[in-house]
Amino acid sequence: MNELHYISTAPLKIATVYRILEQQSPLALSPEAIDAIEHSYAYLHDKLASAKKPIYGINTGFGSLCDTSISAKDLAQLQENIVVSHACGTGPTVPPDIVKIMLLLKIQSLSYGYSGVHLQTVQRLIDFYNHDLMPIVYQQGSLGASGDLAPLAHLSLPLLGKGYFHGPKGPLAAEIVLKNYDWMPITLAAKEGLALLNGTQFMSAYGVNALIKSYRLMYLSDMIAALSMEAFNCNNSALDAMIHLVRPHAGQIKTAERITAFIADSQMALEPNKKVQDPYSFRCVPQVHGATKDTISFVHNTFHTEINSVTDNPLVFGAADKIISGGNFHGQPLAFGLDFMAIAMAELGSISERRTYQLISGTRGLPAFLVQNPGLNSGLMILQYTAASIVSQNKQLATPASVDSIVSSNGQEDHVSMGANAATKCDQILNNVTTILAIELINASQAMSFRNNHATSDFLTSVLRAFREDVPLVDQDRIFSTDIQQAIDFLEHLNIDPDELF
Repeated sequence: MNELHYISTAPLKIATVYRILEQQSPLALSPEAIDAIEHSYAYLHDKLASAKKPIYGINTGFGSLCDTSISAKDLAQLQENIVVSHACGTGPTVPPDIVKIMLLLKIQSLSYGYSGVHLQTVQRLIDFYNHDLMPIVYQQGSLGASGDLAPLAHLSLPLLGKGYFHGPKGPLAAEIVLKNYDWMPITLAAKEGLALLNGTQFMSAYGVNALIKSYRLMYLSDMIAALSMEAFNCNNSALDAMIHLVRPHAGQIKTAERITAFIADSQMALEPNKKVQDPYSFRCVPQVHGATKDTISFVHNTFHTEINSVTDNPLVFGAADKIISGGNFHGQPLAFGLDFMAIAMAELGSISERRTYQLISGTRGLPAFLVQNPGLNSGLMILQYTAASIVSQNKQLATPASVDSIVSSNGQEDHVSMGANAATKCDQILNNVTTILAIELINASQAMSFRNNHATSDFLTSVLRAFREDVPLVDQDRIFSTDIQQAIDFLEHLNIDPDELF
């Protein structure tokens, strides 16, 4: 059995989430988390028993119905009703790996002891996680403000024996799955439905997943750019540390250092026949890739704060003897972060496509379209078209979602973040960037085959050797969509030391 990860009140790092997922670590509650959950639940129910005033979402309706009182005998039904009525998701389903992060983050948030939920509710979510039972959640339906209501409702339905899990051959009815595990449906107590639905775990899970992807793509973009710089016979003076130390943006310095390390023992780098200057897509890699790194660093801080926060409503502060209704569920910080990430990562694809364009241009001693007998063979001509079309799609997808808003809940929720739309758009951009980088890698590796008398670095040679096992050299025209998919698979499965990523 893999090593347990104990949910606690200690900060959860993005790198820790990556490790938990990579090692498939099961979850368990730490004693301090159990104590926090139980104290919060006990305080809430003691308070409810003596309450003389309405407490939002506990003995009142929701949203614009917040002034409608609910009798004590209907409180459990109230909580179940909010879950089933808010399960209004539609569109494509959320990938199970992102649902898994949603579960992890919801468990983490509820375990801080400010939500008033029953211990068995949190434990059942852990059971779902540990048995790899991923509820079916839909991408569309959240405004990113009053919590990710619709997605989190679908995440929570199986607690009640409703909804569906992902199965190997299609949806599995939660009612049947619970019977198979001899689990009784949970009867939600006061506030539990609201605690489950109010929260930012849809946006947060997409954001954490996007950050993990982004760190990997930033590394790959540096690696592939280094190979393209070698193939294009670039003047490496643009990597000189003195340039970057007088404009000391951290990402710029890191990019220059990383690429310098990638080509450290290259004989090609020592060739005297260099142009005085190279096109910006090569010469300004440290500045452009570095700006992306600095943006991702800002976004990382935003999401680190968020996944260590409590974002439901109202919040239970037992020690202060207060139950306070506020707006921690509003996704504005995440919407901004996801939009910033989308823009920054789209630029990695944009500059990558420009390097691809330069490589096939028939300059620097390379044949047009990187193929023998151009004319008879179109070579890699249309791969650049494909990259260009995806870059343009990314420009459209990078239009910020966070500048939008729309009124809902009869005017009660009159400003929303649209962070959920930012999340799904960002995810699509990252998938697109992977494809664009795969196309650059095909072109750069092909261009290197025309540099037979020149040796690149040991590191890049090892990358080329591994890539050639998956994607053969192009000697004549063939169906290149196969090459693109093989190159994508190569990048997605390339083993990278986590210390190089975080």
